[in-house]
Amino acid sequence: MIITIICITILAHLIAGKDVKPLVEKVKNVRWPWRASRSFKYIRHYARKVGRATARPLLLAYYVLTDAETTTTEKAMIYGCLLYVVMPVSLIPRAVFKVLGLVDEGAAVVFVIKKIHDKITPELEAKADATLDGWFKTEASVEN
Repeated sequence: MIITIICITILAHLIAGKDVKPLVEKVKNVRWPWRASRSFKYIRHYARKVGRATARPLLLAYYVLTDAETTTTEKAMIYGCLLYVVMPVSLIPRAVFKVLGLVDEGAAVVFVIKKIHDKITPELEAKADATLDGWFKTEASVEN
């Protein structure tokens, strides 16, 4: 739980333009593949609630998180974003504020995608689309 809080704090600090080096030091030895694999089931559950188009950026971020070339700072930022979006706790609760409750989560996703855009390769896009095809059976597969 503490790693999640640190990662969400790293994300918030990056959005605010603050220094994250001391926080990144606290997560430099995290087992990211294990953390990523645990977050995958939450992304899938969330995707089924929000739909394919909304889930795609999260899945792309997830695949960047799992890439060996991604830095610790980027991994912490992505992990914090993924969990912030899929978990029921939020700064602006959706249950209370409806559409406004999506603004903070949407801003986090947009920020992260802009930061990692250069790491989203055609291969990762194909992998995300294949995963989404499995989660959301395409019309073509329904017709066959």
